[in-house]
Amino acid sequence: MASAVGALVAGLASLPAPVAALGQERPLAIINAVIMTASHGTIDKGAVLVRNGKIAAVGKDIAIPADALVIDARGETVTPGIIDAHAHAGLPAWGASQAEQDVNETTGPFQADLQIADSMNADSDELYLLLAAGQTAELQLPGSGEIVGGQAAPIKTKFGRPREEFFIKGAPVLMKTACRDTPAGLFGRKGQEPASPADTTRMRRAAFDQARAYAASWATYRAAVKRGKKDIVPPARDLNLEALNGILDGRILVNIHCHSEQGFRDELAIAKDYGYKIRTFHHASEAYKVAPELAEAGAIALMVVDWWAEAGQAHDNMPWGPGIVHDAGVRLALHGEAPEESRHLNQEAGKLIRYAGFSRDEAIAAVTLNAAYVLGLEDRIGSIDVGKDADLVLWKNDPLSSYGKPQQVFIEGELFFDASLPGRGLPGQGDAR
Repeated sequence: MASAVGALVAGLASLPAPVAALGQERPLAIINAVIMTASHGTIDKGAVLVRNGKIAAVGKDIAIPADALVIDARGETVTPGIIDAHAHAGLPAWGASQAEQDVNETTGPFQADLQIADSMNADSDELYLLLAAGQTAELQLPGSGEIVGGQAAPIKTKFGRPREEFFIKGAPVLMKTACRDTPAGLFGRKGQEPASPADTTRMRRAAFDQARAYAASWATYRAAVKRGKKDIVPPARDLNLEALNGILDGRILVNIHCHSEQGFRDELAIAKDYGYKIRTFHHASEAYKVAPELAEAGAIALMVVDWWAEAGQAHDNMPWGPGIVHDAGVRLALHGEAPEESRHLNQEAGKLIRYAGFSRDEAIAAVTLNAAYVLGLEDRIGSIDVGKDADLVLWKNDPLSSYGKPQQVFIEGELFFDASLPGRGLPGQGDAR
């Protein structure tokens, strides 16, 4: 299989990059594949047709246009691109002291107007390594040192392209926040608030009250202007409070770093009192203790399977936790966070079969479609369905095992990685990168 596809693409490597956009300028068909759709089961000896960067057809018996470039998968597996919904790859200083790294703005506990996209380094080798591991999208997040750390950046891993092409246009705004211990630990060590888990909860409520008052002051001002009142001075702009109001009115998807049972209960209570929904709990080590409550709230649990018995906040994690959460009706996704762990999300998904009783289809969805739900992009990415972006990975061997190895990675129908090419497998770049 590798030699057949390698021969197919070898001639493209020396041509201008647009020629490699197989599924954009020319239809692309992958045939004779095991297709794990992540949404409607696995198709044996199936085919996927890509046209104009989108999935045009998928199934056993689909019409292949005469001008299509055909890849014979020879029984290997095609999956949607892997998505890491909690990542810091391509951001500066990851791996330094987490309390002071650049992904945390530690000058205050509320940084709602901060946009982590301003820190993204498109040339980072971390992004190349993730692309080569089959990852086509990720949610770049601020750190968890603040009560509200800032706005996340959903990206495609289009390594080698201009920086602005990474960002997913039209994606929802997502806010990173953190519960109880982490902000209290960071600011408490500096003799600042919050200095305790309870203080984190108190300060979040106080900030929302302030944001409501700010919104009310602007509503009063606009009403006065509409009535024709003149010489009225508008309230002072506060971008932080405006962003917090985006949480309260549902415009911004809330993502909360939280490990502990009490942290979940605190955040669910605040959300209920202030009338907003929590999109996702990240890490979610003790989610199994409140699984029915999470299901009722409609929250997503974003977990790592094997963080059990870890020191600190994750000490009560266990390998069977995801199964309990899943059985309660909670949508479950997996994340990597650290670049090395993020590179092996396909293997993490395989662990769900061993420890959580997932089927193979459920396992692949945990690192594709369910992760797309975290990003609010489930209608665009995460599964092999007609009309979605053609973000696809052709694997050698079982993708849910340690033997799985990406052979080709397509983003929006364009070939971005090919393991059979020389050097780093980057079409059109040879050994230069």
